[in-house]
Amino acid sequence: MKVTLAQLNPTIGDIQGNMVKVEKTLARCSKDQPDLVIFPELFLVGYPPRDLLERPAFIARTQAAIGELLKISQNFGQTGIILGAPQPSQQPTGKGIHNSALLIYQGELIFTHHKSLLPTYDVFDEPRYFEPGLEHPVVKFKDSILGISVCEDAWNDPALWPRRTYHHDPIEVMAKKGAKLIINIAASPFHRGKERLRYNIVQSHARKHRIPFVFVNQVGANDELIFDGRSVCVDGAGDPIVVFPPFQEHLETIPLYQTGVPISYEPQDEIESVYQALVLGVRDYMEKCGFNTAILGLSGGIDSAVTCCVAVEAVGSDNVVAVTMPGPYSSPGSVEDSEKLAENLGIKFETIPISPVYKAYIKSLRPHLRGKEVDVTEENIQARIRGNILMALSNKFGHLVLSTGNKSELAVGYCTLYGDMSGGLSVISDVPKTMVYELAEYINRQSPIIPREIVTKAPTAELRENQTDQDTLPPYEVLDQILHYYLDEQYSMEDILRLDFDLETVNWVIRAVDRNEYKRRQGAPGLKVTSKAFGTGRRMPIAAKFKS
Repeated sequence: MKVTLAQLNPTIGDIQGNMVKVEKTLARCSKDQPDLVIFPELFLVGYPPRDLLERPAFIARTQAAIGELLKISQNFGQTGIILGAPQPSQQPTGKGIHNSALLIYQGELIFTHHKSLLPTYDVFDEPRYFEPGLEHPVVKFKDSILGISVCEDAWNDPALWPRRTYHHDPIEVMAKKGAKLIINIAASPFHRGKERLRYNIVQSHARKHRIPFVFVNQVGANDELIFDGRSVCVDGAGDPIVVFPPFQEHLETIPLYQTGVPISYEPQDEIESVYQALVLGVRDYMEKCGFNTAILGLSGGIDSAVTCCVAVEAVGSDNVVAVTMPGPYSSPGSVEDSEKLAENLGIKFETIPISPVYKAYIKSLRPHLRGKEVDVTEENIQARIRGNILMALSNKFGHLVLSTGNKSELAVGYCTLYGDMSGGLSVISDVPKTMVYELAEYINRQSPIIPREIVTKAPTAELRENQTDQDTLPPYEVLDQILHYYLDEQYSMEDILRLDFDLETVNWVIRAVDRNEYKRRQGAPGLKVTSKAFGTGRRMPIAAKFKS
């Protein structure tokens, strides 16, 4: 049997556009005469469609598109099509929709598998929309027996988890029913290190059941979620026949009778993968939301420098505008470093001083702040002036404002609402500060695009005289470790203190994270690149009293 793996980038809600992708793919691979062409999970509607699934018109258009696809399949008579789409349930109770894999052949829908394991962790909330499938049938197709599954259906291998999330393993059931080939269609989002985990899952199933395994994953970015693709096919020994490239569309036809190559698979370098994920996230967000150009503030610091480099890689130097906005406490070096970076990248660069506006602000407010010491209030005014300038340019010229705050700052509230948090997309909001430096080194791996002065200077917001981040925050090496244990690992304060961190520091970090939930709720959507990002994957109450 020959199968074509179609690692493609759908657009959510663009049912007709995704249909065009299906038809073009079938035409393109027809010369290879594959027995099957396999598309990702919910490919027809894009993943995740979220509350679009609650609209009857959305489901009706999906069903109409499936009818069109049945007709199209008649033009490819010897090729079966597997793709994901929502399917109405036949039951009088429940959610009324399944997340399904369809097998279409010669004008007919010959088999349907309903996803049975519906994830509820992290960014997933599938039981909100879907009814789980209750059976795990296999299907005879040509000279093989197929076990067709959808994403999470493959994620309950008891060999891989100390505590299983679900009570059964659909892949094991299909293998026992005689499946000769396991196919898993997926929309599995990226985070750092996840590629190795996915590969281990695929390889474990293949080796356990001695059956070839085909995994086809979506690629592209939708809102904060980034999909790296990295589709793979392994033989019955778990050795890779093919591993697709990450972060790009790819189409390839694989003869399944060939055997794989032992230990030929190597996961992508993790910092390289994070960089490519951010680039794809910015590119797809802009394209799918209708933005042609981006704008951001260049402060002379490493966060805005890395964000700017990602934006240029994503949409090109002609489509990125950088603005430096020196204020009363900005150093000449910050402006010079920003200008040098812009020159290295070949982008449009503008200078808009904020001191005159800041002085006018202070003059207007002085009678109302009488008797109060100068404090963070005056600092935040500077940040908000800069945010307003960027938003004004965005309104006038249609740019997307990219906010440049990192995860460490966002976690502890070292950021200003309606100031540096202003924007339409927060590019590195899931990138800890220590990883920002790693990304800078990756960007500079061949030539010093980011000036060394930016990389080596002490981080500072430059909102008061001689200010540095470490005046307020713990050292980033310490802060990021504590944040990892508290946010990613869900450790309590007592758990973290057992790791020999200072009590005062741990207490400050945890309290800062908890009391700044209201800020993060009002921030721009951010691109997810770690296992626990702020946003839809972390749903914490604002008005709450719980001490960790």
